[in-house]
Amino acid sequence: MEISKIIAFVRKIRRAIVGADENVVDYVCGNGDALPLPLGAEEERIAVESMERGEDVERIKKKLIEHNLRLVVYIARKFENTGVDNDDLVSIGTLGLIKAINSFKSEKNIKLATYASRCIENEILMHIRKISGQKQEMSLTGPIHIPS
Repeated sequence: MEISKIIAFVRKIRRAIVGADENVVDYVCGNGDALPLPLGAEEERIAVESMERGEDVERIKKKLIEHNLRLVVYIARKFENTGVDNDDLVSIGTLGLIKAINSFKSEKNIKLATYASRCIENEILMHIRKISGQKQEMSLTGPIHIPS
Protein backbone atom coordinates (compact mmCIF):
# COMPACT_ATOMS: atom_id res chain seq x y z
CA MET A 1 0.00 0.00 0.00
CA GLU A 2 1.36 3.42 -0.94
CA ILE A 3 2.13 5.97 1.78
CA SER A 4 -0.38 8.44 0.31
CA LYS A 5 -3.10 5.78 0.53
CA ILE A 6 -2.16 5.07 4.17
CA ILE A 7 -2.34 8.79 5.01
CA ALA A 8 -5.75 9.05 3.33
CA PHE A 9 -6.89 5.92 5.20
CA VAL A 10 -5.83 7.32 8.58
CA ARG A 11 -7.54 10.63 7.86
CA LYS A 12 -10.70 8.82 6.71
CA ILE A 13 -10.74 6.77 9.92
CA ARG A 14 -10.29 9.90 12.02
CA ARG A 15 -13.22 11.64 10.29
CA ALA A 16 -15.44 8.56 10.57
CA ILE A 17 -14.78 8.02 14.26
CA VAL A 18 -15.24 11.51 15.65
CA GLY A 19 -18.28 11.43 17.90
CA ALA A 20 -19.04 7.81 16.96
CA ASP A 21 -20.05 6.55 20.43
CA GLU A 22 -19.33 6.58 24.16
CA ASN A 23 -16.21 4.43 23.65
CA VAL A 24 -14.46 7.31 21.90
CA VAL A 25 -12.23 9.74 23.75
CA ASP A 26 -10.06 12.62 22.57
CA TYR A 27 -7.31 11.83 20.12
CA VAL A 28 -3.95 11.96 21.89
CA CYS A 29 -2.35 14.35 19.45
CA GLY A 30 -4.73 17.02 20.66
CA ASN A 31 -6.08 18.14 17.30
CA GLY A 32 -9.70 17.53 18.22
CA ASP A 33 -10.04 14.20 16.44
CA ALA A 34 -10.99 11.10 18.39
CA LEU A 35 -9.96 7.46 18.38
CA PRO A 36 -11.86 4.48 19.78
CA LEU A 37 -10.72 2.79 22.94
CA PRO A 38 -8.82 -0.52 22.62
CA LEU A 39 -10.90 -3.68 22.58
CA GLY A 40 -11.25 -5.66 25.77
CA ALA A 41 -9.13 -8.83 26.03
CA GLU A 42 -12.09 -11.14 25.44
CA GLU A 43 -13.50 -9.11 22.55
CA GLU A 44 -10.08 -8.99 20.90
CA ARG A 45 -9.56 -12.74 21.38
CA ILE A 46 -12.94 -13.48 19.76
CA ALA A 47 -12.19 -11.11 16.86
CA VAL A 48 -8.76 -12.65 16.20
CA GLU A 49 -10.10 -16.20 16.39
CA SER A 50 -12.97 -15.32 14.03
CA MET A 51 -10.51 -13.73 11.61
CA GLU A 52 -8.25 -16.80 11.73
CA ARG A 53 -11.28 -18.99 10.90
CA GLY A 54 -11.93 -16.77 7.88
CA GLU A 55 -15.15 -15.25 9.17
CA ASP A 56 -15.77 -11.71 7.86
CA VAL A 57 -12.01 -11.08 7.68
CA GLU A 58 -12.07 -7.58 6.17
CA ARG A 59 -14.57 -6.23 8.70
CA ILE A 60 -12.61 -7.72 11.61
CA LYS A 61 -9.30 -6.38 10.29
CA LYS A 62 -10.82 -2.91 9.99
CA LYS A 63 -12.15 -3.15 13.55
CA LEU A 64 -8.75 -4.27 14.89
CA ILE A 65 -7.00 -1.47 13.02
CA GLU A 66 -9.40 1.18 14.28
CA HIS A 67 -9.20 0.01 17.90
CA ASN A 68 -5.39 -0.13 17.86
CA LEU A 69 -4.77 3.31 16.33
CA ARG A 70 -4.12 4.69 19.83
CA LEU A 71 -1.15 2.35 20.03
CA VAL A 72 0.13 3.69 16.71
CA VAL A 73 -0.18 7.29 17.92
CA TYR A 74 1.52 6.44 21.22
CA ILE A 75 4.48 4.84 19.46
CA ALA A 76 4.66 7.55 16.77
CA ARG A 77 4.95 10.22 19.48
CA LYS A 78 8.20 8.59 20.62
CA PHE A 79 9.70 9.63 17.27
CA GLU A 80 8.56 13.26 17.25
CA ASN A 81 12.15 14.50 17.62
CA THR A 82 13.25 12.88 14.33
CA GLY A 83 12.04 15.76 12.16
CA VAL A 84 9.42 13.59 10.45
CA ASP A 85 5.89 15.02 10.39
CA ASN A 86 3.67 13.47 13.07
CA ASP A 87 0.92 12.59 10.58
CA ASP A 88 3.52 10.79 8.48
CA LEU A 89 4.74 8.88 11.53
CA VAL A 90 1.15 7.84 12.32
CA SER A 91 0.59 6.82 8.71
CA ILE A 92 3.78 4.75 8.60
CA GLY A 93 2.92 3.26 11.97
CA THR A 94 -0.54 2.38 10.67
CA LEU A 95 1.13 0.47 7.86
CA GLY A 96 3.06 -1.46 10.53
CA LEU A 97 -0.21 -2.12 12.38
CA ILE A 98 -1.84 -3.44 9.21
CA LYS A 99 1.12 -5.75 8.61
CA ALA A 100 0.93 -6.92 12.22
CA ILE A 101 -2.76 -7.73 11.99
CA ASN A 102 -2.23 -9.55 8.68
CA SER A 103 0.54 -11.72 10.13
CA PHE A 104 -0.63 -12.16 13.74
CA LYS A 105 -1.12 -15.73 14.98
CA SER A 106 -2.95 -16.24 18.26
CA GLU A 107 -1.24 -19.60 18.79
CA LYS A 108 2.02 -17.78 19.64
CA ASN A 109 0.50 -16.81 23.03
CA ILE A 110 1.44 -13.15 22.71
CA LYS A 111 -0.97 -10.23 22.93
CA LEU A 112 -1.83 -8.49 19.69
CA ALA A 113 -0.75 -5.13 21.14
CA THR A 114 2.68 -6.51 22.07
CA TYR A 115 3.20 -8.00 18.63
CA ALA A 116 1.83 -4.92 16.87
CA SER A 117 4.04 -2.58 18.94
CA ARG A 118 7.14 -4.21 17.53
CA CYS A 119 5.80 -4.11 13.98
CA ILE A 120 4.74 -0.46 14.27
CA GLU A 121 8.07 0.63 15.72
CA ASN A 122 10.03 -1.35 13.13
CA GLU A 123 8.04 0.19 10.29
CA ILE A 124 8.68 3.70 11.60
CA LEU A 125 12.38 2.98 12.12
CA MET A 126 12.72 1.58 8.59
CA HIS A 127 11.08 4.71 7.20
CA ILE A 128 13.34 7.01 9.22
CA ARG A 129 16.43 5.09 8.07
CA LYS A 130 15.21 5.24 4.47
CA ILE A 131 14.66 8.99 4.45
CA SER A 132 17.74 9.87 6.51
CA GLY A 133 19.94 9.41 3.45
CA GLN A 134 17.58 11.49 1.32
CA LYS A 135 17.65 14.62 3.45
CA GLN A 136 20.15 16.72 1.55
CA GLU A 137 20.00 20.42 0.92
CA MET A 138 19.40 21.35 -2.68
CA SER A 139 19.56 24.67 -4.41
CA LEU A 140 17.24 25.51 -7.25
CA THR A 141 19.71 28.05 -8.57
CA GLY A 142 22.73 25.74 -8.66
CA PRO A 143 23.84 23.69 -11.68
CA ILE A 144 22.06 20.43 -12.38
CA HIS A 145 24.23 17.43 -13.08
CA ILE A 146 22.65 15.11 -15.58
CA PRO A 147 24.52 11.84 -16.02
CA SER A 148 25.27 11.02 -19.64
